[in-house]
Amino acid sequence: MDPLASLLHEVRSDGALFSRNILAPPWSVRFADGKPLTVVTMLSGAGWVVPGDAEPVALGCGDVAVVTGPEPFSVADDADAGAPPLYVVHPGHCTAADGADVSDDVILGLRTCGNSPDGPTVLLTGSYQVDGRVTERLLSALPRVLVVHHEGGPGPILDLTAMEISRDDPGQQAVLDRLLDLLLLSTLREWFARPEADPPGWYRALGDPVAGRALRLIHDRPARPWTVTALAEETGVSRATFARRFSDLVGRPPMAYLTDWRLALAADLLVRTEATVESVARQVGYQSAYGLSVAFKRAYGIRPGRHRAAATGAAGGG
Repeated sequence: MDPLASLLHEVRSDGALFSRNILAPPWSVRFADGKPLTVVTMLSGAGWVVPGDAEPVALGCGDVAVVTGPEPFSVADDADAGAPPLYVVHPGHCTAADGADVSDDVILGLRTCGNSPDGPTVLLTGSYQVDGRVTERLLSALPRVLVVHHEGGPGPILDLTAMEISRDDPGQQAVLDRLLDLLLLSTLREWFARPEADPPGWYRALGDPVAGRALRLIHDRPARPWTVTALAEETGVSRATFARRFSDLVGRPPMAYLTDWRLALAADLLVRTEATVESVARQVGYQSAYGLSVAFKRAYGIRPGRHRAAATGAAGGG
């Protein structure tokens, strides 16, 4: 498993808030659901993603945007209009701009809102609730708003999503969740490969036969007692060559990168499983709970048991 696949493994849609918006100018929709990752797709028409803390970003027909961070943002037909939104998306419901219930004429159908059933702009949005140290590594590598432009209009994934969202068949939510996952993965992979992107070192290093192989080994088998020498042997170069090449390409020495990955995995295992600290330690490559606890406290400023208690509300410390 490569690092991108490893990070996306924990970013999966499960009952995502998925909506279609059919709009005629002037229009603006505000998103205040607090989700840390939102996919915005322009099926037809054009508009702007307007985050409050960054420059507006244009969206054309077929474009897909990924918006990161829980801070509210808007999508509008005019980046500078500043008109009140038609409605505001909150967790699980929508309201008018003043907080009142939306009027009946805004509800256009199943999972569909807007101001015109025949409007020229069709916008799809899907929001993720993602958390954990592993996914933080992905989100920290992304800008506030990234856009992948598709000049030819919507592709097969978008066509299928648009068709599915208007149906009300058994299992539809699960289908939409998987389509949203596929849309996110394909968008991120395409964006990272574009010249305007500034991908993290670990992504750029994946194409290198030495550093890329080492990254895959670390992500596949974090519990192995890796050393610089062992990784160098696996990649077929000298210890000095491996250490220099990995550090230059990834931006972190190999053992520092390994420690970062192990601790991120441990942090998520502590929250998402009932495994003991000792068991978690061994799963991620530490020989004892004490060894994990020392490294965990040094990196995150908290002991593993207290991290679990703080995240789950359970009593205890470690």
